[in-house]
Amino acid sequence: MSVKHRVLEALEANRGAFFSGEQLARQLEVSRSAVWKAISQLRESGYPIDAVPNRGYCLQPDSPMLSPQSIAQFLTVPGLSLQVQPVVTSTNTILRQQAEEGAPEGTVLAACQQTAGRGRRDHTFFSPPDTGLYLSFLLRPALSAQDALLLTTCAAASVALAIEACAGRPAQIKWVNDVFCGGKKVCGILTEGAIDLETGGLQYAIVGIGVNLFPPEEGFPSDLPEAGSVFTCRPQGLEARSQLAGSILNHFFSFYPRIHDKPFFEAYRSRSFVLDQEITVLEGGSSHPAVALDLEEDFSLRVREPDGTIRSLSSGEVRIRPKGKG
Repeated sequence: MSVKHRVLEALEANRGAFFSGEQLARQLEVSRSAVWKAISQLRESGYPIDAVPNRGYCLQPDSPMLSPQSIAQFLTVPGLSLQVQPVVTSTNTILRQQAEEGAPEGTVLAACQQTAGRGRRDHTFFSPPDTGLYLSFLLRPALSAQDALLLTTCAAASVALAIEACAGRPAQIKWVNDVFCGGKKVCGILTEGAIDLETGGLQYAIVGIGVNLFPPEEGFPSDLPEAGSVFTCRPQGLEARSQLAGSILNHFFSFYPRIHDKPFFEAYRSRSFVLDQEITVLEGGSSHPAVALDLEEDFSLRVREPDGTIRSLSSGEVRIRPKGKG
């Protein structure tokens, strides 16, 4: 670990406390000039570190900055490799490049802003600065491509559980990959991967999660009427972003070793708000009405068509129809 990251780790562990350059140098067994250089690099990266004569250095206690150290303090699952970048094009895009280069399972990339965030069906994902959490992690699962839905649904259940634990708000899931709070969409999930042509299984998968944490000052765009945020205003302390990231990872990677057993099934099903609802099914470039009946064991959605035919959807998108509309 570089001196820069070791200094950040020490300051993160004691936010609001001052350390002299001599203390940090002694604790980390490096020179004072190495500490000074590391502090300068961190401040250039945007970390709000106060430097006070005769007191030393202090990471501001209400710093909103996301870092591997700020997330790690909330982690209970071992073996993850955390990366944080303040601004990225897309966490999925960057992590996919790393996957192609051989990055190991459990590589995690988090960011506070995306300039080219992506959603399902080639949609863009609204990712403004300093209001959200954008998180992707790399998996190399023993799953067929047909079973990839398990990863998306596991992620949705994990996000819902994490929101409830960290924000104290009930979370609901719209099949298959959106999480809602108070009737508004607060999270979208995009799972992508590569298939091993010899085995038909997944060579790797990238699970990308975008969470709206706080409302933008100017509000959400008018073309996103469903959009909402986990917190209606910014909480004090602003550890919320790191805490939520840690909680999502804890839930997902506690389920993941038993992914075939679907230990998150009931958590997902009990939070689904499309069941027993009249819906519009979007698939193959067309749409048609149906009624959502239940969730199958493989997380496909059992629906009844207007002619009474019952079938299961394993892909596509659904929307709840307003009452009285066909």
